[in-house]
Amino acid sequence: MDRKKVGRYAVLGILFFLPVAFLLILYPSTHNYQPLDIVQEQVLDLEAFTSDTDEPVVLKDHITVLGFLGTDPMKNAIEASNLKELIYDKFKGFKKFQLVILMPKGTEEAVKELIAEINSYDDIRFWHFVYGNPVDIKRVYFSLKSKTDLKPDLSTADVFIIDKDLNQRGRLDDRTDKELEKNSPIYGLNGYNCIEVAEVKNKMSDDLRIVFTEYRQKRKGEFNSDIRRAGDLKGSTK
Repeated sequence: MDRKKVGRYAVLGILFFLPVAFLLILYPSTHNYQPLDIVQEQVLDLEAFTSDTDEPVVLKDHITVLGFLGTDPMKNAIEASNLKELIYDKFKGFKKFQLVILMPKGTEEAVKELIAEINSYDDIRFWHFVYGNPVDIKRVYFSLKSKTDLKPDLSTADVFIIDKDLNQRGRLDDRTDKELEKNSPIYGLNGYNCIEVAEVKNKMSDDLRIVFTEYRQKRKGEFNSDIRRAGDLKGSTK
């Protein structure tokens, strides 16, 4: 066999085995990935709220993106639009996913206007607006771990990931690689700012995928990893 044929077979062998080797390297990581942290437990459910749906909207047994758009939701149309395009449209086909916005009673007509603004005849069956008294909205918000208070109009640009067990998910340590190398002080990520497109598109989207992967592995009996809780990080504040 001449050198040209030997070289050709060697190249073909490398091209065949290299992707296989790469997949073998990646395979263990799919079963031993770092699950998304629990940053707060026992988030309040939505029994005190009403909706336009036939079935009650609850957080329990769902993977929820939870938001607050306040008394004038059209002022927050950019946040809502980013949520729809970057999160809802991407995850609406996932089992048990829902996007829930807590609204003050009396904003029903304003919500219809907002829906007309952001929706281009798409399927929004899994996007729910629920209505409650200001005190109930604040109670749910105060059960979350957040860095800022609600605005006077009961809105915030932040949205939150809630898992099926009423745990708020996020990152106890959101430092970049450079910050880790410099041993910078630890800071977390509890909510995702919908004005910051990169934060929603990259961090939040990735974090939701991790949560869905976790529950999928639990159904298959493959999940075997302890999730860190907020109490593991000393000195954390609301």
